[in-house]
Amino acid sequence: MADFSPRRRRLLGAAAAVTTASALAACRIRRADEVKAGAALPLVRWRMATSWPHSLDTIFGGAETISRRVREMSDGRFLIQPFAAGELVPGLEVLEAVQNGSVESGHTASYYYLGKNPALAFGTAVPFGLTAQQQNAWLHAGGGLEAINQLYADFGVRSFPAGNTGAQMGGWFKRPLEGLASLQGLKMRIPGLGGKVMAALGVNVQVLPGGEIFLALDRGAIDAAEWTGPYDDEKLGLNKAARYYYYPGWWEPGPTLTALVNLQAWGRLPAEYQAMFQTACQEANALMLSRYDALNAGVLQRLIKGGTQLEFYGDAILQAAREATDQILADSAKDATFRKVYDQWQGFRREVFAWNRVNEFSYARFAFGGGKEAS
Repeated sequence: MADFSPRRRRLLGAAAAVTTASALAACRIRRADEVKAGAALPLVRWRMATSWPHSLDTIFGGAETISRRVREMSDGRFLIQPFAAGELVPGLEVLEAVQNGSVESGHTASYYYLGKNPALAFGTAVPFGLTAQQQNAWLHAGGGLEAINQLYADFGVRSFPAGNTGAQMGGWFKRPLEGLASLQGLKMRIPGLGGKVMAALGVNVQVLPGGEIFLALDRGAIDAAEWTGPYDDEKLGLNKAARYYYYPGWWEPGPTLTALVNLQAWGRLPAEYQAMFQTACQEANALMLSRYDALNAGVLQRLIKGGTQLEFYGDAILQAAREATDQILADSAKDATFRKVYDQWQGFRREVFAWNRVNEFSYARFAFGGGKEAS
């Protein structure tokens, strides 16, 4: 049995007191750190208006990816709720909603807003322009995003690339085309500069959000419509409203979808949340393109087996469209703001085309078979 003298008992008591005090102090420090961390990461709730219906899970999925990832990275402290087109604002009015602060963020396509600034087309796609990877390279490494955000600054908004559909199809037609003459008076849903080019070729251009296309095409209000590609087009039921499916989508070889953020709301975010949002947008940008490439191939074959008639636009239409594109860009470049973006974009396009002609095109020409017709 241990022999505890009065002196030893006093020493042991003092040691225990020191240990207890140290433990209590450590707990207080830990709790203070937790309080401090909580103060640095406040609970933030945002709303995100989109231009897409819920049914298009891949393109609306871009907004859902952003929402999910910021929630996970912030441990549920930064919450973004995405809304389908029409739930908060019409699908083509997302920029206005973000600009006036009725929502903090949006997910849309820049070329829907050419009426506000024609140069916004470059934020999505330009006819005969950049492929998806080239568009990503221009935005992220070629100065493109800085140029686009100078345009958006006029609206009190900042943009982030947050999706890409890849090269699109050329649209659904109720009747087959028979050369350039058959475009005269044709009523077609097609937005952006592609719409301007089609208008120059005699088409009566309509701009409709995705959720309204099927009814317009099915009921004959329009004769043709384009959306993205086989996966989404089938979900919208466009193959039930028209039989002839044209390719390629020369007006959108690699269109970027965009997350918009109100600049005042952005400025109120902690730096940690800003980094989370940017990272989530980059993930959405890569994931959407990967999903479309994985999904479209199988759906196209199913559509063909179901009676869809695949048709090539033909060199005459493509050549006329390219000439009209060059003229529209030249005319638009008379505006100094447009020309500033256009010159920067055109210089990048010239260099990346020269490079990809050597590496990618030479490979594709051999590996894909070299023919112009799809098989």
